[in-house]
Amino acid sequence: MKLLQTVILVASTISTGLMAGLFAAFSYSVMPGLGLSSDRTMVEAMRNINKAIVNPTFMSLFMGSIPLIAVAGVLAWRGYGRPALPWIIAALVLYLVAFFITSGVNVPLNDQLAKATGAQHLAAAREQFESSWVFWNAVRALLHTAAFGFMAWALIVFGAHRLSAVSQPASPATVPYDLRQATGG
Repeated sequence: MKLLQTVILVASTISTGLMAGLFAAFSYSVMPGLGLSSDRTMVEAMRNINKAIVNPTFMSLFMGSIPLIAVAGVLAWRGYGRPALPWIIAALVLYLVAFFITSGVNVPLNDQLAKATGAQHLAAAREQFESSWVFWNAVRALLHTAAFGFMAWALIVFGAHRLSAVSQPASPATVPYDLRQATGG
């Protein structure tokens, strides 16, 4: 059970970190770079990015992080890693908020941008899209980054808890009866 907890906790931490990195990279490099582009280039690039990103790798990480974090929480609650549970719950809550921002704000803005045609419409679509999308992307990047931080801390707490349990001497109640008799205890 401890090995399963460790594997799930590590996997959920990695997947959460990858999502934090993706959204942060959009905030500090992709969108500022596209912001310097013409309307046509910016709209075309975002359309292409939005098409390309819907792939098995992205979807399995983006969607898969939720059940991974949830399973990490259930295993911590039911098993050995209870001290890590508050951090896992906090990470799950932040990840879910960011997930709902993505599906409720960023994806509809992407869909709206995909419908724009013609030079005048491209300029108007960009104006309606860019500042709102950039703002909400920054929010979800911060939320994912905080969720990643909480998962990393949960991993540290879980590891420290395991180490302290291993380094503590066995109590008399856990020593087999025959061994206690043989040692005069």
